[in-house]
Amino acid sequence: MGNFYVVHASKSLNQRLSVSVSETLLESISVESIPNEALANLDLTDFSLSLPDPNDEGLAEGQFLEEVDLAWQVCDRFDLQTDIWRGRILRTVRDREKANGEGRGTGFLKWLQEREISKSQAYSWIQLANSADTLMADGQLDADDIRQFSKRAFLETAQASAEVQQLIVDAARNGEKITRREVRQLSDEWTSMSSDHLPDDLKEKIAAHTIPTRYVAPLVREIDKLPESYQTPLKQAIADASDLDNIKLVTADAQRLTKYLTNTSQVQAIAQRSVNIDLALEEALRLGCLKLASDLVSQASQLEQAIAKLYGIWKRVATSADQLYVESGASTPNLLDLLNSLDSLASQNVTVQIGNDQSGRTIRLQITEEDQ
Repeated sequence: MGNFYVVHASKSLNQRLSVSVSETLLESISVESIPNEALANLDLTDFSLSLPDPNDEGLAEGQFLEEVDLAWQVCDRFDLQTDIWRGRILRTVRDREKANGEGRGTGFLKWLQEREISKSQAYSWIQLANSADTLMADGQLDADDIRQFSKRAFLETAQASAEVQQLIVDAARNGEKITRREVRQLSDEWTSMSSDHLPDDLKEKIAAHTIPTRYVAPLVREIDKLPESYQTPLKQAIADASDLDNIKLVTADAQRLTKYLTNTSQVQAIAQRSVNIDLALEEALRLGCLKLASDLVSQASQLEQAIAKLYGIWKRVATSADQLYVESGASTPNLLDLLNSLDSLASQNVTVQIGNDQSGRTIRLQITEEDQ
């Protein structure tokens, strides 16, 4: 089965790209991480980057895009290494503050503010550094291997399963450039070929590349979310017909089942009554109305959440209006006019007009609070 996971070699690079970097940065990058054609033109004196002329009408569009892509790959690999270093620096500053017991990360935040670094950006770099340390801890990768990755591909690799990580690491060690596309392809191949949900004839089609894994992997993931009792009929449906159209249909059914089961457990109106959701589902399936039933409970869940949010906002509006009314009086006639205009929203009988005066409609809601 190992042959099923071989990553195709990337296309040969036919165009030349001249890049110049400082000697310090060049020493931190292995020669294997940059195309040989680009290495021939490396200039160690400055940071300039040679790009194709955008006004060159004689330059074919394909060649232009390939040269730009090569330049981007070089920048991406510089960027990954320096961002890993930034993450390690930030993690050190943060951990120093924790070790000293200083209050609630204020020192770390001040350090970030002085350098105009947002908190979200800082923790993104820290996550990147953690990913690098995790993959390097057991000797899977060394520094030269890491430089084969784009930044996003590296993050996705760190979050992948151990088996997928090993496949990606092997490809990186072979000198292949690892982008998100390669990570997702390998992940999809592993997910499909290692799954017990799929029949052998479908795996043979995947191995022969007659059915793309990008359609099969989502099916496997959706089935994995379901209880075993719901998996059986889906697996049988795949065994009965393993063509691409049927795979798409079964995937859609699996997604609807997941949505149905998730939302029925969240809707309070259903929980307050003894509804047998399994039998209700069987009846919906018998009628061919799975999509309708799934959409119904999904919309019901959204409606309950919207009502809870509406109540919270209405409560704040009413409280603010009451407080402002106490502070106002005869000397503030305009403020009173403002309060009166908002009474349709602050009172228990809420009135809202949707649309314009001619073609719109008026919606009235009555909000009453009941103590439990």
